[in-house]
Amino acid sequence: MGYRLYNRPGSGGFVVEAALALAEAPFELIELDSKAGTPLPESFRATNPWGQLPTLILPDGSVMTETSAILVHLALCFPEKRLAPPPGTPAHAAFLRWIIFANVNLYEAVLRRGYPFRFTDDAEGHDAVRTAAIRRMGEALALIDTHVEGPFLLGAEMTVADIYLAMFLVWYRGGEPPPRLARIRDAVRGHPIVGPIWHRHYGDR
Repeated sequence: MGYRLYNRPGSGGFVVEAALALAEAPFELIELDSKAGTPLPESFRATNPWGQLPTLILPDGSVMTETSAILVHLALCFPEKRLAPPPGTPAHAAFLRWIIFANVNLYEAVLRRGYPFRFTDDAEGHDAVRTAAIRRMGEALALIDTHVEGPFLLGAEMTVADIYLAMFLVWYRGGEPPPRLARIRDAVRGHPIVGPIWHRHYGDR
């Protein structure tokens, strides 16, 4: 039995789909009939009670959620594919640092901008939640940009951390993205395996 990935077009499951493709792992893609930014069908809670995407069903039938955790898991399952630096190395420590940083600061900012009602019960405060999220996301991206070792985040080789970071530039609404991250995004968009997945999800963004 292979993997089963629940996702919808334009959502954060793009990076998990890209990781599975790079790993050459057998998987079934199940795209839910809903648009990014809209509620998921209530029936999906039987698969994931928290109602979030992406959701990955592992070969043993267990359920895995949280994008950063899924990426770390897949990198460990397929070490020969070099989705991440070897465990125990300084580069792997940096990989873990920035992939968790992105999950906590970038992903949460995207959610605050798109779903402000989750973060305040004051309807009049929704716009303030959105603008603060955009500002905070810009600050986080700028910090990551200063740590890019080049041409990719951790040096010469692309990892799933680069694909993850590139994805957030699609959702950034704070003006021009930082230059090093913009170059990483362009490399991800042009990758022979990841590029077609990117364009299916995000078009030319």
